[in-house]
Amino acid sequence: MKEEAFAMKLKSGFADEYKKRHDAIWPELKKAISETGVYDYSIYLDEESLTLFAVQKVKDGGNPDAQKGMEIVRKWWNMMADIMDVNPDNSPVCRPLRKMFHMD
Repeated sequence: MKEEAFAMKLKSGFADEYKKRHDAIWPELKKAISETGVYDYSIYLDEESLTLFAVQKVKDGGNPDAQKGMEIVRKWWNMMADIMDVNPDNSPVCRPLRKMFHMD
C-alpha cells in the first residue's frame, strides 16, 4: 500500500457546489476508481486559498493513472470543469504533494 497526496484548485464561489456534487458521486465512478486500486480517498478544502487537498491510499499493484483512460472518469471531469482549474482535457490540474510528517 502507498499513500498519495495532491492539491487541486477550486474556483471562487463554488465550495458548496463542489461538496454537493461529491455528496452525490456516481456509484459507477466510485467502482471505477476502486478498480484502479484506490481506496480510503478523502478531499479537504482550504477555504482561504480554495486549495483542494486530496489523500488516497493505493493497493499494491494499483494504478490510479489508469483512470485517465476510463470513460466514466472523463465524464466526471467534464462535469467538474466549470468549477475548478482543469487541463485542456478537463482533467483537474493536480500538483503532487510531498509528505513532510506522519505519526502512527
